[in-house]
Amino acid sequence: MSPLATLFRSSIGRKFLMALSGIVLVAFAIGHLVGNLQIFSHPDKLNGYAEFLHHTGPMLWAVRVVMLTCLGVHVWAATVLTLENKRARGGQAYAAGKSWLRAPFASRYIRLTGYVVLAFVLYHLAHFTLGITDPADFKGAHAYVMQQDYAVMGLPVVAAGTQVDNVYLMVYRGFESVPVSLFYIVAVGLLSLHLLHGIDSLFQTLGLRSQTWAGALRKVVALICLLYFIGNLAIPGAILTGALAPHPAADVRGTAATAQTSPASAQVAQHD
Repeated sequence: MSPLATLFRSSIGRKFLMALSGIVLVAFAIGHLVGNLQIFSHPDKLNGYAEFLHHTGPMLWAVRVVMLTCLGVHVWAATVLTLENKRARGGQAYAAGKSWLRAPFASRYIRLTGYVVLAFVLYHLAHFTLGITDPADFKGAHAYVMQQDYAVMGLPVVAAGTQVDNVYLMVYRGFESVPVSLFYIVAVGLLSLHLLHGIDSLFQTLGLRSQTWAGALRKVVALICLLYFIGNLAIPGAILTGALAPHPAADVRGTAATAQTSPASAQVAQHD
């Protein structure tokens, strides 16, 4: 049996695949949060960031394919391992008695939270990436004119005066909806619980956790997950409570992109 086949056919191999795909997904989740937190800055930041990603072209799609592949492998491995564990216990969900009670909440429900998070990811893509769930707001989020250059590592990548999609507007409108925001908050809360056990297990699977620093590792992981949840909570929370007022440069009611839109760009916007 080839090494690749062993990864997919053995329990140890599937756990290893879960760990590797988990690393990629955790890195993406943190990077995604850092990008989204730019909503607390000038609209040029988030809109320029989105425009930069959009113009990476094939590279962006390559990243998307890798992410979806890792997500698929992660879910598949978790499902197969769950079924194997149930068969090993004779179909019982958990062995009766104190072992279940001693198990941390995050570990007991990690697979359940994983499936809820999967549903959230699909909804999130439909809402903010494809614009399927609310096409009116998605289409209305166009025609923002950059007021200043957007730079990456000191290099301008989106020039001032460029007409871009108003992602700031789309995100702000999306989280003005109470049901959407509450669903988002619950989902990222479950994702944080999922990460709480998942990251700790990842170190164990890769043989990087020892008894001497296992306790410290759990505390560091718990802090990371707490900060991750607070960061995600801050965006819908600030919008719903009014703590984050719409920036004057962005019209969150969708009547205009900015007061500085040129006649040429306004003419282009009419065709969007």
